[in-house]
Amino acid sequence: MNDIELRKNLGKAKRIVVKVGTSTLTYENGKINFTRIDKLVRVLSDLANQEKEVVLVTSGAIGVGVSKLKLQSKPKTVREKQAVAAVGQLELMHIYDKFFSEYGHVVAQILLTRDIVENHEAREHVINTFETLIEKGIIPIVNENDSVAVDEIESGVNRVFGDNDTLSAMVGEIVRADLLIILTDIGGFYDSDPRKNSDAKRISIIKEITPEIEQYAGGVGSARGTGGMITKLAAAKIAASAGIDMVIANGEDPNVIFRILDGEDVGSVFLHRG
Repeated sequence: MNDIELRKNLGKAKRIVVKVGTSTLTYENGKINFTRIDKLVRVLSDLANQEKEVVLVTSGAIGVGVSKLKLQSKPKTVREKQAVAAVGQLELMHIYDKFFSEYGHVVAQILLTRDIVENHEAREHVINTFETLIEKGIIPIVNENDSVAVDEIESGVNRVFGDNDTLSAMVGEIVRADLLIILTDIGGFYDSDPRKNSDAKRISIIKEITPEIEQYAGGVGSARGTGGMITKLAAAKIAASAGIDMVIANGEDPNVIFRILDGEDVGSVFLHRG
């Protein structure tokens, strides 16, 4: 199968996990980008109308909380971040619920911590919840439970995923997705940082994550989010081992999701093994 056929094959995906980062949901000044969220919701609603099964993994609780509380910057302490996340998560779901309902779809919130996913019994409950929601045509919206999960907790309780790229790949594994699309503020995976090197080349299709590919990752990422290319590579490894194709693309125009499914050469495709 050549590269064109490989990309066309993405359109056959039935169950799709879409991950959006804070940089996709907010403007440079940190305020909420309602226009882009509306476009994203419209695209996902249209996919659901095509009988695709859609799961949305979203960042943004802290960013939206900062905007809601009219803070000048993201808080520095863990306790303040957790409090802001608690405010922001409510506002974020309110925004999603409002937009999705306008397009005729019902959404559900699922907040996860890593210990839940890694505990066999709890994981089964999570799987059952996802499956029931999807069967009923309800769109699950997933985020890490930022108000209780922190890096500092090392006892195995409420441990963090580290970033929502990893979370999205684990959600893909849990729901047995066919495709994971990560929308970010970079146009794909490059051989160097395109913001620093004008000669940086986008790698269209990655069939194997080699040491050379890992070296390319560097630390490309947005100041408003936490997931650079290193975390996206980690997500790609999880997805690949679970039999899921993954695409990294620029989320500036959410219609890029349609272009990916149409087989256009946008973003970077990480193919699963086998």
